[in-house]
Amino acid sequence: MRKLALGDAELGLLARMLRQVDFFSPLTVGQLDQVLPYIGLFSCERGETVFKQGDPGDAFYIVYKGRVSVRVKRTLLSLACVVADIGPGGFFGEIALVSNQPRNATVVCEEPTDLFTLLPADFAFVLRENPSVAAQMKRIAESRKFETRHA
Repeated sequence: MRKLALGDAELGLLARMLRQVDFFSPLTVGQLDQVLPYIGLFSCERGETVFKQGDPGDAFYIVYKGRVSVRVKRTLLSLACVVADIGPGGFFGEIALVSNQPRNATVVCEEPTDLFTLLPADFAFVLRENPSVAAQMKRIAESRKFETRHA
């Protein structure tokens, strides 16, 4: 994963993307603007693993360009099966950040992919600054965890 410069064009698109992400829908426009300075942009190559099932939650991601697959291994002996395919505007990684639990899936880049990234300390700051939003975000994350478990 390689860090990229985040210019005005990317920030403008990121602001629009955040307004479309149901995970951030509880935030007001002003609250979303407070989040923007904490988000970085990273580039990944095709076949690169963003994170593995069981890893600690290290970030929340929004796909800017490219596509990732979400893979879940049900047992130690089973092969991982693809439970989701995420493209531009899609997001992942929120469950581990909200619940402080290990990652429940592996995410792999299916093509060259650029990801907007929010780190845990910054995510915690956003939640501390917006306590009314934290419960709504947790509920959304829990519903997505259920979807992943039953896919």
